[in-house]
Amino acid sequence: MDEIIKLSETVENDRVKAWKDRGGKVLGYACVTTPPEIIDAAGILPYRIRALGNPNTEIADAHLARFNCSFCRSCLQLGLDGTYSFLDGLVETNGCDHLRGMFENWEYVNPSEFFHYVKAPHLVNDDALRYYAEELAFFKEAIEKHFGMEITDEALVRSIDRQEIVRDKLREIYRMREGSSPSFTGAEALSMFLLASAVPVDDFVELADAVIAERRDTSITGYRARLMLCGAATDELELIGAMEGVGGLVVTDGLCYGARAFWSPVVLDKDPMEALARTYLGDMLCPRMYDDYPRRRDFVLEAVERADVDGVIVMHNKFCDVHGVDNVQLRLDLEKRDVPVLQLEKEYGSKADIGRMRTRVQAFLERIGDKR
Repeated sequence: MDEIIKLSETVENDRVKAWKDRGGKVLGYACVTTPPEIIDAAGILPYRIRALGNPNTEIADAHLARFNCSFCRSCLQLGLDGTYSFLDGLVETNGCDHLRGMFENWEYVNPSEFFHYVKAPHLVNDDALRYYAEELAFFKEAIEKHFGMEITDEALVRSIDRQEIVRDKLREIYRMREGSSPSFTGAEALSMFLLASAVPVDDFVELADAVIAERRDTSITGYRARLMLCGAATDELELIGAMEGVGGLVVTDGLCYGARAFWSPVVLDKDPMEALARTYLGDMLCPRMYDDYPRRRDFVLEAVERADVDGVIVMHNKFCDVHGVDNVQLRLDLEKRDVPVLQLEKEYGSKADIGRMRTRVQAFLERIGDKR
């Protein structure tokens, strides 16, 4: 587990460096609606951009106003200060306006060798799915043209199968943390998720198999309550650790940097591109999909029941409109069902804010009372 945490806490980790040393290419993406399978099918490493709690936005603030999401500004900072210089290109998806601003300023100031914009609809219906399948086909063609290669349907199917192995490992880890005798802390589970989207598939499977075997008979004790974490982009290991440091064990989540990104399998049919469109547009349960709130609510309620959750923390980064609005409705619906809820707005990466969050969580645990 120590190696996994070390790798997940580093943007350009040792496995990425080894991939680059062998002549491998790396494409960066950020939005949960971007299928890494298409990148993987090209023999390129898909890397999900993260900021890892970086508090510095000095360079980014000159290009992206401070009333934009601080997670996006932190990612932009790393894009402009050279931290992400190992990337061979960027894939923009219109997850939200703040994310688009991040990518477009990044590309304007520090142009990439390859840059492609994947346009995802905001509704899920037959027309939207057909549109998104076409968008993904354009994305595939752009990779083929730039990198001088062909991505066949057979390669896509193999990539879908490979990525499904990664999903299976993550689901197994979540089963082990959600059970009556949790084997992983929330911070450890987040480390595993971050690693899965930042190293080659074979490397992740090797590390995941080792840590699953290592933790098979482990049982975490001494916590006060079992918590679920929901909301906006959260890759801050220190923040999760602070929450767990006051006695709340995060046993499951409803995060895009978490369960929402891998819970639904890609169900293959005749056309792999249509299968990817169904999964990455229809099953990611993001608040950007305006009409899909009932399924997001049900996903959380099912997790609360499945993981025997004592309380739910719903968070959003300051100025995050889509999660800020969604979290209000989610809080109301959970409270109607007598599920204790704490709603938090946070400044991404702020050390002072982590202290404030710790205090709020501690008070929330006092309100819940010792449950374990």
